[in-house]
Amino acid sequence: MDYTVWEFDDIRMGHGVMKFEEYISRPASSTNDVVRLHFGLKGNYSFTYRQLNKTYDLIGGHHNIMYSKTFDMVVENRTLELETFGVQFPAAMFIRFTQNGDDQLKRFSDEILKGNSAMLSEEWGAVDTNIQQVIQQIIHCNYADQLKKLFLLSKSIELLVLSAEACKSAAGKKETFIKSKTDKEKLIAVRDLINERLHCPPNLSEIARTVGLNEYKLKRGFKETFNSTVFGYLTEQRLQLAWQYLRDTEKTAAEISYELGYATPQHFNNAFRKKFGITPYSVRNTRR
Repeated sequence: MDYTVWEFDDIRMGHGVMKFEEYISRPASSTNDVVRLHFGLKGNYSFTYRQLNKTYDLIGGHHNIMYSKTFDMVVENRTLELETFGVQFPAAMFIRFTQNGDDQLKRFSDEILKGNSAMLSEEWGAVDTNIQQVIQQIIHCNYADQLKKLFLLSKSIELLVLSAEACKSAAGKKETFIKSKTDKEKLIAVRDLINERLHCPPNLSEIARTVGLNEYKLKRGFKETFNSTVFGYLTEQRLQLAWQYLRDTEKTAAEISYELGYATPQHFNNAFRKKFGITPYSVRNTRR
């Protein structure tokens, strides 16, 4: 296990990458009275949540918000690598943040006040580009001391808002286009394929052949799962990676544009300005 923890203002965040040699079941428990935001980023697994008397079968790219005064789980990995991210808010703090929220959050907060174990939504939300970007910003945070605490606090609240909104959207869907677990796994594979090939992205035909989906199901299913088109997702990921390169490396904007597969530096510059409202040079200049 490779696990990183951030702790500030009684909030705890953690990012873990777990690699296994076999498929196993393992217990997990805690006595902390906290509300947990759970994000499954990669891999398939199930967990049995004793306090809710439920078992969830999950595929990487999901999230939800859960509460119990203590928790006891049994987790079973279905793939040999799992990646997760979590945020823990003290129960009283979470209620202060959400007591004036929408009806779903209010009902959830009422259960917390009663001391009842609860899940925000029976339908798990999708880890879309906005959530991915916030998690990556946390993982690659370069601030220190009080600025770092302030940054992490703001990002923890942002994740809370994004997760609550996505769960609300998932719960409000009357029907879904992608119904089989196999097709959902293929769409997760599409996302991972794009992430691995940002510098030389495959076209729709190649993606469809690689994962075994027809192009219609690929396009509609991807949009439903990640709230973005395939091209829109690719563009978002490339530009976020470009921002990270500009901030954390000495690569020039021209080098970054070619590395990420843009036809010309001008094309990259235009796309970057459209997304962030500033030029790549401005990011590099501000860093200095």
